[in-house]
Amino acid sequence: MSEPKVKVKRVLFFDSGVGGLSILREVEKLNPEIESYYLFDNECFPYGNKSDVFIIKRVRELLSEALSKFELSAVVIACNTASTIVLNVLREFMKIPVVGVVPAIKPAAQISKNKIIGLLATPGTISREYTKNLIRDFASDCEVIKIGDANLAVIAENRLSTGHVHSESIAKIIRPFTQIPPDERPDTVVLGCTHYPFVKDVLQTLMPGVNLIDSGEAIGRRVKDVIANLPFLEVDKKNNKAMYTGILTSYEERLNMVRSFGFNDLEKF
Repeated sequence: MSEPKVKVKRVLFFDSGVGGLSILREVEKLNPEIESYYLFDNECFPYGNKSDVFIIKRVRELLSEALSKFELSAVVIACNTASTIVLNVLREFMKIPVVGVVPAIKPAAQISKNKIIGLLATPGTISREYTKNLIRDFASDCEVIKIGDANLAVIAENRLSTGHVHSESIAKIIRPFTQIPPDERPDTVVLGCTHYPFVKDVLQTLMPGVNLIDSGEAIGRRVKDVIANLPFLEVDKKNNKAMYTGILTSYEERLNMVRSFGFNDLEKF
C-alpha cells in the first residue's frame, strides 16, 4: 500500500548569499505548510556592490530557470539589495506571487522615541530611490543616519559558515552611530540586509539599549497572506531543497550550515 501524499505550498527563497535564511526562518514559523527551496547566488555574492543593470539581468535569468525547473507556489526575494530594484521586473513576467524584503523604515519610525533612526545597509540599498522614497513616505518626521557598507554581509556570511565573527570589524563599520554624542544617536536602527540578523547579538552588544529592527516577521505575515488561497501541491514527502551557483570553496561548512536550517542536502543549481 502506497504512502499517502503530503500537501505543501512550495516557496523559493532567493538571495545572493545565505543571509536570506534569516527570512526563511521567520517565514517558516508562521507557515508550517510550506516546502522551502533556497537558492543563493554564491557565484556573484555580494550584490551590495553590483550595478542595478547587472542585478536585474542576473536575478531574472536565475529565477526564469528556477521557474522552468520547479513547480513553485511563490517566490521570496530574501535580499534587500535585489528587492529594491527587481520586484517590478519580476512581477511583470512571473505568474506567481513575488514577495520582496525592503528596509523596515516604517516600523522603525513608529517606535523611535527620539525620532533619530539609523539605517545600516549595503551601499546599493542606501542609495536607491526605493529606499529614499520609504524614508520620505514613512519617516519624514525623523532624522535618518545612514551607513552603507558592503563588508558586513560578508562578515555575517562568514560567521554562518565558520562560527567565527570579527567584532572589531563590526565596531568599525558602525562607528558613525557610536561616535556621535549620546543624545544625537539613533535609538532605533534598521537592519537593511537579510544577513545582518546573524550578527544581531554583536550589534546589540556594541549598541546597548538600541532597538534593532529587521523585516523577518513582517515577511512571514506577508507570505501567509499571499499563499492563503493558493492550491496545495501533492508530494510524496516534504523535501526542503538548498541550492547554490558557482563554486563553493567550503562546501562541507556550507552543507553543515544549511542542515541546521532543515535542509538535508546542498546541490549545485
